[in-house]
Amino acid sequence: MTSQADFKRRVRERMDRTGKSYATARAHLLPRSTLHVTNGDSTVGTLAQIGIAALAWRDALHEGPVVRDGRALRAAFLGIDERELASRDQALDNHRGDYVLWFEADLYDQLQLAEILARLHPDAEVTLRQIGEHVGIAHFGGLGELEPEQLRRLPQITLTAAALELGRQAWAALTAPDPSGLLAIPRSPELRFMDEAFTRLAQEYPWRRDGLSLTERRLLAGAPGTKYELFERAWRKEARPFLGDTFAFAALDRLAPLVHRDGDVLHLNAAGERVLAGEAEHVTERWIGGVHITSQTPWRWDDALETIQRG
Repeated sequence: MTSQADFKRRVRERMDRTGKSYATARAHLLPRSTLHVTNGDSTVGTLAQIGIAALAWRDALHEGPVVRDGRALRAAFLGIDERELASRDQALDNHRGDYVLWFEADLYDQLQLAEILARLHPDAEVTLRQIGEHVGIAHFGGLGELEPEQLRRLPQITLTAAALELGRQAWAALTAPDPSGLLAIPRSPELRFMDEAFTRLAQEYPWRRDGLSLTERRLLAGAPGTKYELFERAWRKEARPFLGDTFAFAALDRLAPLVHRDGDVLHLNAAGERVLAGEAEHVTERWIGGVHITSQTPWRWDDALETIQRG
Protein backbone atom coordinates (compact mmCIF):
# COMPACT_ATOMS: atom_id res chain seq x y z
CA MET A 1 0.00 0.00 0.00
CA THR A 2 2.83 2.36 0.91
CA SER A 3 4.53 1.68 -2.43
CA GLN A 4 1.34 2.45 -4.36
CA ALA A 5 0.77 5.66 -2.40
CA ASP A 6 4.37 6.71 -3.06
CA PHE A 7 3.93 6.10 -6.80
CA LYS A 8 0.75 8.22 -6.88
CA ARG A 9 2.57 10.98 -5.03
CA ARG A 10 5.36 10.94 -7.63
CA VAL A 11 2.76 11.08 -10.41
CA ARG A 12 1.10 14.15 -8.88
CA GLU A 13 4.47 15.82 -8.37
CA ARG A 14 5.22 15.32 -12.06
CA MET A 15 1.78 16.69 -12.96
CA ASP A 16 2.50 19.82 -10.93
CA ARG A 17 5.94 20.21 -12.46
CA THR A 18 5.01 19.59 -16.10
CA GLY A 19 1.35 20.54 -16.30
CA LYS A 20 0.58 17.18 -17.93
CA SER A 21 -2.47 15.01 -17.30
CA TYR A 22 -2.47 12.22 -14.71
CA ALA A 23 -2.33 9.56 -17.46
CA THR A 24 0.65 11.20 -19.21
CA ALA A 25 2.55 11.75 -15.97
CA ARG A 26 1.85 8.17 -14.89
CA ALA A 27 3.06 6.78 -18.23
CA HIS A 28 6.38 8.59 -17.83
CA LEU A 29 6.97 6.97 -14.43
CA LEU A 30 6.08 3.40 -15.36
CA PRO A 31 8.88 0.96 -16.27
CA ARG A 32 9.87 1.82 -19.84
CA SER A 33 11.47 -0.02 -22.73
CA THR A 34 13.35 1.36 -25.72
CA LEU A 35 12.29 0.90 -29.34
CA HIS A 36 15.09 1.27 -31.87
CA VAL A 37 14.04 2.20 -35.42
CA THR A 38 16.28 2.37 -38.48
CA ASN A 39 16.22 2.67 -42.25
CA GLY A 40 16.33 -0.94 -43.42
CA ASP A 41 17.39 -4.52 -43.00
CA SER A 42 21.12 -3.97 -43.51
CA THR A 43 21.41 -1.68 -40.49
CA VAL A 44 19.06 -3.94 -38.49
CA GLY A 45 21.54 -6.77 -39.03
CA THR A 46 24.54 -4.69 -37.96
CA LEU A 47 22.77 -3.38 -34.86
CA ALA A 48 21.93 -6.96 -33.90
CA GLN A 49 25.66 -7.65 -33.69
CA ILE A 50 25.91 -5.16 -30.80
CA GLY A 51 22.84 -6.52 -29.06
CA ILE A 52 20.25 -4.04 -30.37
CA ALA A 53 16.98 -5.30 -31.88
CA ALA A 54 15.59 -2.67 -34.25
CA LEU A 55 12.47 -2.08 -36.30
CA ALA A 56 13.22 -1.62 -40.03
CA TRP A 57 11.30 1.22 -41.70
CA ARG A 58 11.26 -0.22 -45.23
CA ASP A 59 9.95 2.38 -47.65
CA ALA A 60 11.41 4.62 -50.36
CA LEU A 61 9.05 7.54 -49.84
CA HIS A 62 10.55 9.68 -52.60
CA GLU A 63 8.77 7.45 -55.13
CA GLY A 64 5.07 6.70 -55.51
CA PRO A 65 1.96 8.03 -53.79
CA VAL A 66 2.35 9.15 -50.16
CA VAL A 67 -1.00 10.56 -49.11
CA ARG A 68 -2.83 10.99 -45.82
CA ASP A 69 -4.60 7.80 -44.74
CA GLY A 70 -3.17 6.13 -47.84
CA ARG A 71 -1.62 2.93 -46.48
CA ALA A 72 -3.57 0.70 -48.91
CA LEU A 73 -2.52 2.86 -51.86
CA ARG A 74 1.09 2.79 -50.69
CA ALA A 75 1.09 -0.98 -50.26
CA ALA A 76 -0.34 -1.42 -53.75
CA PHE A 77 2.42 0.77 -55.21
CA LEU A 78 5.09 -1.22 -53.36
CA GLY A 79 3.49 -4.52 -54.37
CA ILE A 80 3.22 -5.78 -50.80
CA ASP A 81 0.44 -6.87 -48.45
CA GLU A 82 -1.00 -3.89 -46.59
CA ARG A 83 -0.68 -5.91 -43.39
CA GLU A 84 3.11 -5.59 -43.63
CA LEU A 85 2.86 -1.81 -43.32
CA ALA A 86 0.13 -2.10 -40.68
CA SER A 87 2.32 -4.36 -38.53
CA ARG A 88 5.24 -1.95 -38.78
CA ASP A 89 3.04 1.05 -37.95
CA GLN A 90 1.48 -0.72 -34.96
CA ALA A 91 4.91 -1.62 -33.57
CA LEU A 92 5.72 2.10 -33.52
CA ASP A 93 2.30 3.38 -32.45
CA ASN A 94 1.77 0.89 -29.62
CA HIS A 95 5.18 1.35 -28.01
CA ARG A 96 5.00 2.94 -24.58
CA GLY A 97 8.65 3.64 -23.84
CA ASP A 98 11.32 5.81 -25.40
CA TYR A 99 12.72 5.70 -28.93
CA VAL A 100 16.17 5.64 -30.52
CA LEU A 101 16.19 6.52 -34.23
CA TRP A 102 19.16 5.52 -36.40
CA PHE A 103 19.19 7.48 -39.67
CA GLU A 104 21.45 9.22 -42.13
CA ALA A 105 21.36 12.48 -44.06
CA ASP A 106 20.06 11.47 -47.48
CA LEU A 107 16.59 11.98 -48.93
CA TYR A 108 15.60 8.32 -48.45
CA ASP A 109 16.23 8.46 -44.70
CA GLN A 110 14.99 11.98 -44.03
CA LEU A 111 11.55 11.22 -45.47
CA GLN A 112 11.36 8.12 -43.28
CA LEU A 113 12.41 10.19 -40.29
CA ALA A 114 9.67 12.75 -41.00
CA GLU A 115 7.04 9.99 -41.13
CA ILE A 116 8.20 8.42 -37.89
CA LEU A 117 8.37 11.72 -35.98
CA ALA A 118 4.89 12.64 -37.24
CA ARG A 119 3.51 9.41 -35.77
CA LEU A 120 5.01 9.89 -32.31
CA HIS A 121 3.24 11.51 -29.36
CA PRO A 122 4.40 15.11 -28.83
CA ASP A 123 5.70 14.12 -25.38
CA ALA A 124 7.71 11.16 -26.67
CA GLU A 125 11.29 10.78 -25.47
CA VAL A 126 13.35 10.44 -28.66
CA THR A 127 17.08 10.02 -29.18
CA LEU A 128 18.39 10.58 -32.69
CA ARG A 129 21.61 8.95 -33.87
CA GLN A 130 22.27 10.50 -37.26
CA ILE A 131 25.24 11.30 -39.49
CA GLY A 132 25.86 12.70 -42.94
CA GLU A 133 29.44 11.58 -43.37
CA HIS A 134 31.97 9.29 -41.72
CA VAL A 135 35.72 9.61 -41.36
CA GLY A 136 37.55 7.24 -43.69
CA ILE A 137 34.59 6.62 -46.03
CA ALA A 138 34.69 8.69 -49.22
CA HIS A 139 31.28 9.50 -50.70
CA PHE A 140 29.56 8.05 -47.63
CA GLY A 141 26.48 6.08 -48.71
CA GLY A 142 24.81 5.21 -45.43
CA LEU A 143 24.68 3.33 -42.16
CA GLY A 144 24.79 0.01 -43.99
CA GLU A 145 28.48 0.68 -44.74
CA LEU A 146 29.44 0.86 -41.07
CA GLU A 147 30.84 -1.88 -38.85
CA PRO A 148 29.10 -2.67 -35.52
CA GLU A 149 31.57 -0.67 -33.42
CA GLN A 150 31.28 2.30 -35.76
CA LEU A 151 27.52 2.28 -35.22
CA ARG A 152 27.99 2.03 -31.47
CA ARG A 153 30.06 5.22 -31.49
CA LEU A 154 27.66 7.36 -33.52
CA PRO A 155 26.79 10.74 -31.93
CA GLN A 156 23.38 11.13 -30.38
CA ILE A 157 21.05 13.92 -29.34
CA THR A 158 17.76 14.04 -27.45
CA LEU A 159 15.11 15.66 -29.61
CA THR A 160 13.00 18.51 -28.25
CA ALA A 161 9.28 19.02 -28.78
CA ALA A 162 10.21 21.57 -31.46
CA ALA A 163 12.02 18.88 -33.44
CA LEU A 164 9.01 16.57 -33.26
CA GLU A 165 6.81 19.42 -34.45
CA LEU A 166 9.19 20.01 -37.36
CA GLY A 167 8.87 16.34 -38.27
CA ARG A 168 5.09 16.70 -38.35
CA GLN A 169 5.41 19.82 -40.52
CA ALA A 170 7.69 18.01 -42.95
CA TRP A 171 5.36 15.01 -43.18
CA ALA A 172 2.36 17.27 -43.81
CA ALA A 173 4.31 18.99 -46.60
CA LEU A 174 5.19 15.66 -48.23
CA THR A 175 1.64 14.29 -48.17
CA ALA A 176 -0.12 17.49 -49.23
CA PRO A 177 -1.70 17.82 -52.69
CA ASP A 178 0.12 21.15 -53.06
CA PRO A 179 3.97 21.11 -52.99
CA SER A 180 4.47 24.67 -51.73
CA GLY A 181 5.32 23.43 -48.23
CA LEU A 182 8.33 21.40 -49.38
CA LEU A 183 10.56 24.47 -49.37
CA ALA A 184 9.16 25.90 -46.13
CA ILE A 185 11.04 23.46 -43.88
CA PRO A 186 13.24 25.62 -41.63
CA ARG A 187 16.83 24.83 -40.76
CA SER A 188 17.12 22.96 -37.49
CA PRO A 189 20.15 22.29 -35.27
CA GLU A 190 18.52 18.97 -34.33
CA LEU A 191 17.08 17.78 -37.67
CA ARG A 192 19.96 19.38 -39.52
CA PHE A 193 19.52 17.51 -42.81
CA MET A 194 15.74 17.80 -43.15
CA ASP A 195 15.50 21.07 -45.11
CA GLU A 196 18.30 20.01 -47.47
CA ALA A 197 16.51 16.72 -48.20
CA PHE A 198 13.20 18.42 -48.95
CA THR A 199 14.93 20.81 -51.35
CA ARG A 200 16.36 17.78 -53.13
CA LEU A 201 12.86 16.27 -53.31
CA ALA A 202 11.52 19.50 -54.82
CA GLN A 203 14.08 19.12 -57.61
CA GLU A 204 12.27 15.93 -58.65
CA TYR A 205 9.39 18.07 -59.95
CA PRO A 206 9.44 18.68 -63.72
CA TRP A 207 11.95 21.42 -64.53
CA ARG A 208 10.88 24.41 -66.57
CA ARG A 209 13.67 23.91 -69.08
CA ASP A 210 12.72 20.38 -70.25
CA GLY A 211 10.09 18.76 -68.03
CA LEU A 212 12.61 16.28 -66.63
CA SER A 213 13.33 15.73 -62.96
CA LEU A 214 16.92 16.11 -61.79
CA THR A 215 17.26 12.34 -61.49
CA GLU A 216 15.84 11.76 -64.97
CA ARG A 217 18.21 14.32 -66.50
CA ARG A 218 21.22 12.76 -64.81
CA LEU A 219 20.21 9.30 -66.01
CA LEU A 220 19.84 10.49 -69.62
CA ALA A 221 23.06 12.50 -69.45
CA GLY A 222 24.94 9.29 -68.68
CA ALA A 223 24.06 7.74 -72.04
CA PRO A 224 25.25 5.75 -73.81
CA GLY A 225 25.47 2.90 -71.35
CA THR A 226 23.69 -0.07 -69.86
CA LYS A 227 20.90 0.56 -67.35
CA TYR A 228 23.27 -0.22 -64.49
CA GLU A 229 25.98 2.08 -65.87
CA LEU A 230 23.51 4.96 -66.22
CA PHE A 231 22.30 4.34 -62.66
CA GLU A 232 25.83 4.29 -61.28
CA ARG A 233 26.78 7.52 -63.10
CA ALA A 234 23.68 9.30 -61.80
CA TRP A 235 24.22 7.92 -58.28
CA ARG A 236 27.74 9.37 -58.18
CA LYS A 237 26.45 12.85 -58.99
CA GLU A 238 24.40 12.98 -55.80
CA ALA A 239 25.88 14.90 -52.89
CA ARG A 240 24.05 12.42 -50.66
CA PRO A 241 23.19 9.28 -52.69
CA PHE A 242 19.68 7.97 -52.08
CA LEU A 243 18.56 6.33 -55.32
CA GLY A 244 18.43 2.54 -55.58
CA ASP A 245 18.77 0.62 -58.83
CA THR A 246 15.13 -0.56 -58.80
CA PHE A 247 13.73 2.96 -58.93
CA ALA A 248 16.46 4.12 -61.33
CA PHE A 249 15.49 1.35 -63.76
CA ALA A 250 11.81 2.30 -63.39
CA ALA A 251 12.72 5.89 -64.26
CA LEU A 252 14.60 4.71 -67.34
CA ASP A 253 11.54 2.70 -68.39
CA ARG A 254 9.46 5.90 -68.17
CA LEU A 255 12.05 7.63 -70.34
CA ALA A 256 11.83 4.97 -73.08
CA PRO A 257 10.53 7.44 -75.73
CA LEU A 258 13.82 9.34 -75.45
CA VAL A 259 16.24 6.44 -75.96
CA HIS A 260 16.94 3.57 -78.29
CA ARG A 261 18.56 0.25 -77.49
CA ASP A 262 21.57 -1.38 -79.03
CA GLY A 263 21.63 -4.69 -77.23
CA ASP A 264 21.93 -3.81 -73.54
CA VAL A 265 23.20 -0.31 -74.25
CA LEU A 266 20.87 2.70 -74.17
CA HIS A 267 21.54 5.66 -76.47
CA LEU A 268 19.73 8.97 -76.72
CA ASN A 269 17.51 9.19 -79.77
CA ALA A 270 16.73 12.43 -81.61
CA ALA A 271 13.86 13.24 -79.25
CA GLY A 272 16.06 12.62 -76.24
CA GLU A 273 18.78 14.87 -77.59
CA ARG A 274 16.26 17.70 -78.11
CA VAL A 275 14.85 17.30 -74.59
CA LEU A 276 18.29 17.17 -72.98
CA ALA A 277 19.25 20.31 -74.93
CA GLY A 278 16.20 22.11 -73.57
CA GLU A 279 14.56 22.34 -77.00
CA ALA A 280 11.55 20.16 -76.07
CA GLU A 281 9.70 19.00 -72.97
CA HIS A 282 9.12 15.48 -71.67
CA VAL A 283 7.16 14.95 -68.43
CA THR A 284 6.79 11.42 -67.08
CA GLU A 285 3.76 10.27 -65.11
CA ARG A 286 4.58 9.49 -61.47
CA TRP A 287 3.86 10.55 -57.90
CA ILE A 288 5.83 12.78 -55.56
CA GLY A 289 4.30 12.49 -52.12
CA GLY A 290 0.71 13.71 -52.36
CA VAL A 291 1.02 15.08 -55.90
CA HIS A 292 0.27 13.05 -59.04
CA ILE A 293 2.68 14.28 -61.71
CA THR A 294 1.45 14.27 -65.32
CA SER A 295 2.08 16.52 -68.31
CA GLN A 296 -0.88 18.59 -67.07
CA THR A 297 0.52 19.12 -63.56
CA PRO A 298 1.15 22.88 -63.28
CA TRP A 299 4.02 22.72 -60.81
CA ARG A 300 7.55 23.22 -62.14
CA TRP A 301 10.98 23.50 -60.54
CA ASP A 302 12.63 26.76 -61.56
CA ASP A 303 16.39 26.19 -61.32
CA ALA A 304 17.17 29.89 -61.78
CA LEU A 305 15.08 30.86 -58.74
CA GLU A 306 15.58 27.50 -56.98
CA THR A 307 11.91 27.15 -56.13
CA ILE A 308 8.72 25.39 -57.23
CA GLN A 309 6.38 27.64 -59.18
CA ARG A 310 2.93 27.16 -60.64
CA GLY A 311 2.39 27.56 -64.34
